[in-house]
Amino acid sequence: MRLGIFAKTFSRPSPEGVFGAMVGHGLRETQFNMSVAGLPPMPDEIDPALADRVREAAAERNIALVAVSGTFNMIHPDPEVRRDGLRRLDVLAGACERLGTSTVTLCTGTRDPEDMWRRHLGNATPEAWRDLLAAMQEALETAERQGVTLAFEPEISNVVDSAEKGRRLLDEMRSPRLKVIMDAANLFDAEDPARRLSRSEEILDEAFELLGGDLVLAHAKDVKGSGEVVAAGKGDLDYALYLKRLSEAGYGGPLVMHGLAEEEVDSSLAFLRRKLAEVGIGKAGEVRR
Repeated sequence: MRLGIFAKTFSRPSPEGVFGAMVGHGLRETQFNMSVAGLPPMPDEIDPALADRVREAAAERNIALVAVSGTFNMIHPDPEVRRDGLRRLDVLAGACERLGTSTVTLCTGTRDPEDMWRRHLGNATPEAWRDLLAAMQEALETAERQGVTLAFEPEISNVVDSAEKGRRLLDEMRSPRLKVIMDAANLFDAEDPARRLSRSEEILDEAFELLGGDLVLAHAKDVKGSGEVVAAGKGDLDYALYLKRLSEAGYGGPLVMHGLAEEEVDSSLAFLRRKLAEVGIGKAGEVRR
């Protein structure tokens, strides 16, 4: 299991600067975001020369772009907003080969019109699920045409807010182009007694039973009992158990840190390396060169 990071954790004026900062921390795996290249995360268009520059800058530093963020609100209450997001997804997916990646990450969305990471009572309605299926079907047609894999994660604020709903989505879409990002911190809900951190083992066991065979990426952030999301090592998540379940599921890909500030990178790296060593997963902290 290799440690990586969200590229946008580092604020630099160029992709080269961001990749250089990553190398300075011994990191060689990243989930890229087009904002690092001076564009919106979901651009109207991507100059092929810019995509080539990103790929070449990463390759020169032996950095792998394990995914690119393609998040937009897939169940936004305004159909025009959803259509625009799907159009931009096509632009991003079409640039993936030049960027040097084949995985695009998604947000399954919320009925909240302002913030795609804020929960809404309308997320639990049949209409919201119907809209998700329609948007995901179009997204998967794009993925097939552009030769990429789409990856979503259960997130308590979104329409797919549990491992159970994640399994339902996979089963209903039945596409080899649709995979899962495991982020243990997103499985817990301070407002729901049935999904609190005190039930970590039960919740993680269910998540890996339902989704463990479809993982393409794993995230590393942390969460407190209050629900506050923090850097890995600063919350209450049972990380040893999380890493153990990832290993038991046969996952050997990148563990991508996010939800942290640049000044927290070294402490989170040290924490994750220690936990990897505790559970005996490979040589903790070894970077790919």
